[in-house]
Amino acid sequence: MDQSIIFDPELIAKYDQSGPRYTSYPTAVEFHDRFTITDYQDACTRGNAAGRPLSLYLHIPFCDTVCFYCACNKIATKDRSLTQPYLERVQHELALQAALLDSKRLVTQLHWGGGTPTFISHTEMQQLMDVIQHHFNLAEDAIGEYSIEIDPREASIDTISLLRKLGFNRMSLGVQDFNPQVQKAVNRIQSKAKTLEVLEAARNQGFRSISFDIIYGLPLQTATSFAHTLEQVIELAPNRLSLFNYAHLPHMFPPQRRIADTNLPTPAVKLDILSTAINMLTAAGYVFIGMDHFARPDDELAIAQRQGSLHRNFQGYSTHANCDLVGLGVTSISIMDSTYSQNVKSLEPYYEALDKGQLPILRGISLTRDDEIRRHIITQLICHFELDFAAIEQRWGIIFVDYFATELDQLRLMQTHGLLNLDQRGIQIQPQGRLLIRNICMVFDAYMAKKTDTKRFSKVI
Repeated sequence: MDQSIIFDPELIAKYDQSGPRYTSYPTAVEFHDRFTITDYQDACTRGNAAGRPLSLYLHIPFCDTVCFYCACNKIATKDRSLTQPYLERVQHELALQAALLDSKRLVTQLHWGGGTPTFISHTEMQQLMDVIQHHFNLAEDAIGEYSIEIDPREASIDTISLLRKLGFNRMSLGVQDFNPQVQKAVNRIQSKAKTLEVLEAARNQGFRSISFDIIYGLPLQTATSFAHTLEQVIELAPNRLSLFNYAHLPHMFPPQRRIADTNLPTPAVKLDILSTAINMLTAAGYVFIGMDHFARPDDELAIAQRQGSLHRNFQGYSTHANCDLVGLGVTSISIMDSTYSQNVKSLEPYYEALDKGQLPILRGISLTRDDEIRRHIITQLICHFELDFAAIEQRWGIIFVDYFATELDQLRLMQTHGLLNLDQRGIQIQPQGRLLIRNICMVFDAYMAKKTDTKRFSKVI
């Protein structure tokens, strides 16, 4: 499989627009409150009948300090006592979910996200994992993908040792930028030495995959300064890299209002930063997985992509395609059978629902057959950069050129721009179209075609 990319500034400028990141289709903006707990329970029954493995996502929203760029659902606080009442409810939610799910279903993926999962104490980590293992059937270490998001400022060597003993075998480290001026501008002071300490501890403890999260487009960044950060990152040699595009949406995320627009790199500088990053990472041997993600050729993600088994969900790219996802904690999203559902977004209603013995579901959506067809196509494109029309027709019982006649007209235009090759057999995304895969996926998004306001979405580049 050709995993190369070509940076074409003219194409990027031509397709400069906002759009979804497609961690789901339909996206979360289509969820509605007509979706009920009964709908979710019915989906669990169907999921049990299908016998698919499970993936668990647990959201711990607390952070010691707020990073100004952050768009996550979090609670910035110095009060560590807030964790106990929250975790008590999470444990109750675990019990309620387990009661709906066949205990024989194997959990092959577990992820703790946030916020800062290591905000909680070591004792609380142990208790939480004990409850998870009590209610769910976790796969053995060699099979399971158990990951956690780490803020190196909130993790000691002892923390990393404990996490490995608890069963975690993968982690993502928040780095963002090593430049002190950039760190100060976004209120995230984090030394390279501290990051290195956690990285070495993880390697010593046998974590099988370590990812770095890096952000381009932050205030005061230049191509030169970011190249210096990348030199240090490449030297540290993580297995994977997430090179996120900073989406400045202060109307949606209040902490971002503390970032002055005048300090942000111009669009031209931002493209220069991205071009520099791509050249440096590919020269260092990383391959472009898609959607801002890079990995070493021997990493599981790169292997899964070459083998055609890569998947994407709310946790990002994954090697576990055929799972039902159970989201736990405030704002978490579940994927159960042909439904999506999201929990309430703040503590008070979350506590209130669980204290009544109810799942804290706020909204969701049941997918139509058309949704499922389009989801399958978008997933194939965003994970594998190609689409086989015959395979789609056989799976879904449609004639592709008839079902997607309007979409094919749009794809032909993209073909003239060099983004893709289109013939009677399928679609092959070209190296210069890979960075614009979100634009190509949007062609198949029936909901985007009806939208006039895309301010809720980030720029594709």
